[in-house]
Amino acid sequence: MVVAAAGAAVAPTSAALVDAWYSRGIYGILQPIVTSISSLFPFALMDALIGFALVWLVLRIWRVLRVAGPDRYRAMGRFALDAIGAVAVAYLLFLGLWGLNYRRLPVTTGLDFDAARVTQANVDALGTHAVAELNRLHASAHALLPGVPTLAAVRVRLAPAFADAQRSIGAAHLATPGRPKWSIVSPFFRLAGVDGMVNPIGLEVLVNPDVLPIERPFVVAHEWGHLAGWAKESEASLLGWTTCARSDDLARYSAWLDLYLHLARDVTPDARASMASTLARGPRDDLSAIAARLATVQPTVARASWQTYDRFLKANRVPEGVRSYDEVVRLVVGSSADRPDRPRRIRPE
Repeated sequence: MVVAAAGAAVAPTSAALVDAWYSRGIYGILQPIVTSISSLFPFALMDALIGFALVWLVLRIWRVLRVAGPDRYRAMGRFALDAIGAVAVAYLLFLGLWGLNYRRLPVTTGLDFDAARVTQANVDALGTHAVAELNRLHASAHALLPGVPTLAAVRVRLAPAFADAQRSIGAAHLATPGRPKWSIVSPFFRLAGVDGMVNPIGLEVLVNPDVLPIERPFVVAHEWGHLAGWAKESEASLLGWTTCARSDDLARYSAWLDLYLHLARDVTPDARASMASTLARGPRDDLSAIAARLATVQPTVARASWQTYDRFLKANRVPEGVRSYDEVVRLVVGSSADRPDRPRRIRPE
């Protein structure tokens, strides 16, 4: 198992073969089955996996401590080998059930994407457009909030748009939208500033319970983008953003809020100042509420967790690491052949 895991980690792979045989083939068939099963459970299967791992760890350590004399060193060696083997098995499961999607062809392969469109002028123009959309959608989005009180309601309202968004980028198999859940790792989410994640073993979506109702549609749609086989953060965001753009005004507003935060880092200083000055009070209040939520993040925990995730992404052949989140701006601008919320495929639908 250890040799197989090490080989799988470093072996060169063909992105075209992974995309055709795994992402659009095996994974496309497997995901609806696994996610449908995990969605039947009201609790996060990841919590059960964590509990099982902790019990196994405690029992094995207890067995080592019970051994006296020279045999204790032999028992410690067996425990270390078993732990390494368990990690190897977990890594192979990660790759087989989801992780190989990091090695597929980029989403731009099937889109009318043109890097020449990604100019500073077009990024600044998208920033101006984002402000106009936030100002336009604020009232209607907030009018819908009372009808979307739970993650279950978000799932029901977004599901049709998720299917439509997948078709728009040429999905071979439509991914099943997973049931968003809370988890026992939520305290870590709060401290680290993590909005959500996908459990790669159970193919389920976990959401930080502190995420504001106005943020939930995009957070869920982004994680569904991962479930659809787009492992890179920017590509999951593109699919999540396209999903929200094809849903109701609350989802559209949620997506523009998220994109605004990325754009604010990418536009020129003059454009940033213009965006801030023309943003209406309603969207400004929502952004302030998001900032207040993130102010509760514990800096040490956040720094350690994001550094670890950065190394994880780079180890999985995402050279940009956590900077890949901001790459969604490049994808939106470069794929917006007609409308920024409707990326076009190379072959018309």
